[in-house]
Amino acid sequence: MRLRRNRNTLTFYQKKKKISPGVIREIFSWVFVTILAIVLSIALVLSFGMQVKVIGDSMEPGLYNGQGVLVDRILTKIASPKAGDIVVFLPNGNVNSHYYVKRVVAVPGDTVQITEGVLYINGLPSGEDSDDYDKMEDAGIAANAIKLGSGEYFVLGDNRNSSEDSRSANIGIVKQSMIVGKAWFKLKTETASGGPIINHY
Repeated sequence: MRLRRNRNTLTFYQKKKKISPGVIREIFSWVFVTILAIVLSIALVLSFGMQVKVIGDSMEPGLYNGQGVLVDRILTKIASPKAGDIVVFLPNGNVNSHYYVKRVVAVPGDTVQITEGVLYINGLPSGEDSDDYDKMEDAGIAANAIKLGSGEYFVLGDNRNSSEDSRSANIGIVKQSMIVGKAWFKLKTETASGGPIINHY
C-alpha cells in the first residue's frame, strides 16, 4: 500500500509538471502578442501621423493659437478631402513655410464665389450656419467666380475675418500636392491634472 501511495503521489507531480509549461507558454504568447500590437501601433503613428500646432486665431473657436493637432497623412492618399474636412497644407508647397490648418469649403469641379460676405458654391449659398461664421469683409480673389480644376480645393479659416486662406493671392487655390494630411484629433492641454486630452473631429 505504501508503494502504491508513493507511485500515485509521483504520478500526480508528474502530471502537474506536464501542465505548467503549457500554461506558461500560453501566458508568454499573450504577452508577446500584446507587446507586438503596441509596437506596431506606435510604428504606424510615427510613420503616418504627425502633430502640428495651430498658428494664429484663424480657426477659432474650434482651434486656438498654439493648440496641437494630430494629422493623418495616409488618409488623403486613399480618399480625397471633402467639404467640411480640416486639412493641413504647405502653401504653394513651400517647405520653409509653417503648416496651415484650414477647412475645405469647395472641392474639384465646384465653382466658388463670395458675394456680399456670403460664400456661394455652384451659384448657391453654401448653407453655412450664420451663427457659426461671420460675413466675410474681404472676398479676396473669390470676388469673381473661381472654377476648381482636378485636384484643387478652396479652403477658409473658421474665423473668417481673421484668416489668411484661399482668398489671399499668396495662398490661393490649394492643390492636392500641397496637402500634408487631414486633421483628425485636436489636443487640449488645459486640464485640471495638467495632462493632455484628445478630442476626435
